[in-house]
Amino acid sequence: MLRTKEKQEEVAQGFIDLIFSWSISDIMNQDLYKNKVNRIPETFSSARQYFNSFMYPLIEETHADLRSNITTLFRAPSREIIGGQRIKGGNNPEKLTYRINLKPRWPISKPGSSFINFGDLIVLTEMKPKCIYDLNRSYIIAIVQGECPVIQSSKPIVIDKRKGKLFATYLTNLITNSRIWQALNPDIDGGNMKIINSVLTTKPSVEEHCRCCSSLNLSNSREGISSFGLDDSQMVAVLNFIAAAECRHKTNVKLIWGPPGTGKTKTISALVFSLLKIKCGTLICAPTNIAVVGVANRLLSLLGGTLIFAPTYGFGDVVLLGNKERMNIDEHDDVYDIFLDNRVLVLARCFESQTGWRGSFLSMIGLLEDPEDQYLRYLSREKEENSKKSDNDDDDDTYDEVEERNLNESRKGKFEMKSWKDLISRELKDAKKRNMKCAREESQSKSTFRRYVERIAGCITDLYTHMPTSYLRLEGVYKMNSFLESLQRLQSLVSNVCRGSFREALKGNEEIERTKLECVKEYESSRGSFSIPDLSQYHEIKKFCQEKACLIFCTASSSVKLQTEEIYTSIQMVIIDEAAQLKECESSIPLQLSGVRNVVLVGDEKQLRAMVQSQICEKVDFGRSLFERLAMLGHSKHLLNVQYRMHPSISLFPNREFYGNQIKNGQNVMERAHERQFLKRKYIWVVFFHKLLDYRKIVIESAHSKQKVRVGCISPYKAQVHAIQERLGKRYSMDLKDKFSVNVRSVDGFQGGEEDIIIISTVRCNVNGSVGFLSNCQRTNVALTRARHCLWILGNGTTLLSSGCVWEKLVRDAQSLGCFYNASDDKSLALAISNDKMISLFNMDSILFKTSKWKVCFSDEFHDSIIRLQPSGGIHDDIVSVLVKLSNGWRQMYKDESLGHTKGRSSQLLEIYDVKEQLKLIWSIDILRKKLQDIQVIKIWDILPRIEIIPKLAKKLDDLFDDYTDHYMSRCICKRIEGILTLPMKWPVDSNERTDYSSNDPSHELSTKLTAFSLN
Repeated sequence: MLRTKEKQEEVAQGFIDLIFSWSISDIMNQDLYKNKVNRIPETFSSARQYFNSFMYPLIEETHADLRSNITTLFRAPSREIIGGQRIKGGNNPEKLTYRINLKPRWPISKPGSSFINFGDLIVLTEMKPKCIYDLNRSYIIAIVQGECPVIQSSKPIVIDKRKGKLFATYLTNLITNSRIWQALNPDIDGGNMKIINSVLTTKPSVEEHCRCCSSLNLSNSREGISSFGLDDSQMVAVLNFIAAAECRHKTNVKLIWGPPGTGKTKTISALVFSLLKIKCGTLICAPTNIAVVGVANRLLSLLGGTLIFAPTYGFGDVVLLGNKERMNIDEHDDVYDIFLDNRVLVLARCFESQTGWRGSFLSMIGLLEDPEDQYLRYLSREKEENSKKSDNDDDDDTYDEVEERNLNESRKGKFEMKSWKDLISRELKDAKKRNMKCAREESQSKSTFRRYVERIAGCITDLYTHMPTSYLRLEGVYKMNSFLESLQRLQSLVSNVCRGSFREALKGNEEIERTKLECVKEYESSRGSFSIPDLSQYHEIKKFCQEKACLIFCTASSSVKLQTEEIYTSIQMVIIDEAAQLKECESSIPLQLSGVRNVVLVGDEKQLRAMVQSQICEKVDFGRSLFERLAMLGHSKHLLNVQYRMHPSISLFPNREFYGNQIKNGQNVMERAHERQFLKRKYIWVVFFHKLLDYRKIVIESAHSKQKVRVGCISPYKAQVHAIQERLGKRYSMDLKDKFSVNVRSVDGFQGGEEDIIIISTVRCNVNGSVGFLSNCQRTNVALTRARHCLWILGNGTTLLSSGCVWEKLVRDAQSLGCFYNASDDKSLALAISNDKMISLFNMDSILFKTSKWKVCFSDEFHDSIIRLQPSGGIHDDIVSVLVKLSNGWRQMYKDESLGHTKGRSSQLLEIYDVKEQLKLIWSIDILRKKLQDIQVIKIWDILPRIEIIPKLAKKLDDLFDDYTDHYMSRCICKRIEGILTLPMKWPVDSNERTDYSSNDPSHELSTKLTAFSLN
């Protein structure tokens, strides 16, 4: 799809103009494109039909995404525009392009973060939109097209503070869909249509081995990857695709079918490593940045360490392309050396004429040849810096003045001294000056020399790391290393110079002179072994790196950057990881790259498709991948048939249900070491009757066993994911490096991931067996194949058995294996259920407070105390009674003195109420921000049995209450009394007020900090 940049911009502009043409009523019309979106065929008669089939589904998907975001406008980030101007000129003078200035945020965000980014669609309004109806007033749609930021608007913008404020609010990002649109409008006659034409329908000729290359000798390739520990299916896959890469006679489209845990990434890394060795230009892409970085990281682990003295040699043939923030490069140090933006900056330093590789060496040689000249330059700089200072003391004379005076005195041939005492004094002073000069000259020269050596050594490392091997061959690296060793010997000799002036010492030292000549010789030899391109501009170096790279890593969407006529890559093969998760229309972007003859699609159509926002698009198979379509048409797939993740009892059901028992278990999962027990249970599979789990037991037992435990909690619904995350709070770490970590995500969020223990919440409980999203076999497959050692499924057995889908089979399978448990039959589980039900009463959404006048929030410490209390004598009922009265405005008539003489803010905020049997309920008033209002709420901190503990709690809370501003405190203390009741106060949100109020629970963070200490 090679075309001019202007043509690409014209195509992209057509897509933007279409979006600009939509009115609010158009956006909210769900059926706007319903009659224009047709089912995407399984086969196509021509490339034109192929591309046209995706156009209206893409438009509808963009339309649905915008509609979804605009309905939640009140949550969208927004900033005030405080200035701007029209940018005139350019290729299209009719475009309404502006450079705008945004009001700074408070607090200032971390460097590199941005409110709006390239490709963001924003809406400009005269007030912050709180709902969609606010757009019934005047508004302007715009898209961000550059930094500062630069935007293109749908209508002229008037920025005049005298006429009122103007706000920019984020709607969605159009980068990916805009790039797909460009790919769907190619130059069919002039572009590369080889791959597209080969996948229009099933073509056995595409799958056949080339007869001309059938006898190709792959023994060298086999030896090159023999140390990677590949199994037979992985080895065959790699060798077959290397053979396809070396074939010059036909186009190949190959599929690697990689079920969960079968080593897809390992296979791809071995294949890419082999392609690098034969210098086959390859693009490796995936749907997401995380997947791309993962594959790149794995390759570098294979590539590094080839040379002991140059462990990163060869990295210059590999480029990682993408956005630094989206790829989170700062958190991935391992791939920093191949990240393109970093490489350009590093090479720019090496290519710099004065301070780069060549300039530093010449300066160093100049220092050795004439250190006096370098020293005089140093003095000149120092003299300029001190020119404003004046000192008449002789001890502060400059060295130049000393030398000039000595010269004048020698010319006179006599000393103008009144006595021998004056003569001796003058001689001593002059000697001191000369010694000081020599010392400073020597120190400065040595320091300068050391800087030059360090700079040259840094350039050598940077050059063999970042230069492509086509420019810097192995011979050159050896010569550069030899030069560096000579340089280090010279530095050692120079550092030992300690007599006389630096220049005189160098002149009289034969060893230094000999080593210096050796350095010059080594430098000339290494310089002759490779050539540094004459490049200085950023865009020139960037183009050089991309064109000379053998392997390029990026997302499928980002590969569009390689399709301009300014960049000529040598890409012959495209490898798409997680290809079954990539919409077919998006995969068409890399498949049209100039020169591409071979494609390898790696994926598993039995797992989740790409996510689709529009239900209309979902029904017409817009989310279907090229991998899935070819598999449906019977295209041959190379199966990776050994799984190395799951315990055999976990893989048993998915293997039988989804993969026809084609998957074997790896030796590692068959060994006893792979069996790990948690909670002292012998089972691997568990199907629970009720949704519960006592994480603390796992924490305690994992600590006793000194095992590192990673727990993953999967729910099919985002709402429950959020609810579980809120429930867990910050009590458990999400950092995989910690001893115990818990990650809670949706099924979609867990695709590609794995944990030691997986807990699946099936959520649904009904008589008709409806299981919602879980009826999707692909989603079920993903959920069941994430666990390494233990898989626990929590749900209602009756509902699952009545579902009539794969979950019915799963429950029956668990029952037959004795892995189905009724929670009520287990005392510890029954107690956990009881505690869980009790805690469910004590939350803000509890039925207890459904009609209350006050909202009531609870700390984790209160929940822990409730569980510890023995449910005797109706104690729980008494607690509920007090809480219900509190929530309806009742207040205790007297002030409890349990706080003693506390002087902190807790004395103003904390309230202590009697419950029963010396139990004390500790609570305070806090502020909740909801629906653009600040509302007083009751915060229950704890219930304590002993009075002496209360001052300790108050002291701890004092530290936390100190974070409250005076404005916040005043609102907490403020009271509204009607009759005998105290009712909550409300205030409208001030948009200009700086605040950190939470939209859920303002003191949640404070509460979680209390988990660091125990009071009971």
